[in-house]
Amino acid sequence: MGEQTIELPTVEDTEAFGRRLAAELRAGDLVVLDGPLGAGKTALTRGIAVGLGVEGRVTSPTFVIAREHRPGSPEGREPVGLVHVDAYRLGDGPNALDELDALDLDTDLTDTVVVVEWGGGLVEQLAERHLRVRLRRDPGTDVRRASWEWIG
Repeated sequence: MGEQTIELPTVEDTEAFGRRLAAELRAGDLVVLDGPLGAGKTALTRGIAVGLGVEGRVTSPTFVIAREHRPGSPEGREPVGLVHVDAYRLGDGPNALDELDALDLDTDLTDTVVVVEWGGGLVEQLAERHLRVRLRRDPGTDVRRASWEWIG
């Protein structure tokens, strides 16, 4: 189907978009979020979490790098957990790959949805296919734009 784009005027719209994306996600899926600071990556992840029905409040995992949310009791879908990763502090180069490997995300991919902020160019190797979501904020406004497509 190729890349699709949507305008997200409010944070609530970003979260609602995340809930819609969650309807397409299953255990084993990898979601890579790309966008500058303030683009809405954590808000989108909050929406995905609500759509998946996971337990716990979703906040940015910046200081812990990865935060795991157990499956809840979602209505109308199989329970699935969520691992929310902030790869910003992993940096780049060979050390980043070692740190990524230490997170053991490939194991998490068997029974959870893994959402990675700042992971572009690093985490795609974890799965045969992934959902890439690019978030951008219009200069001088709160309006965000998201484009997304399945890769692989």
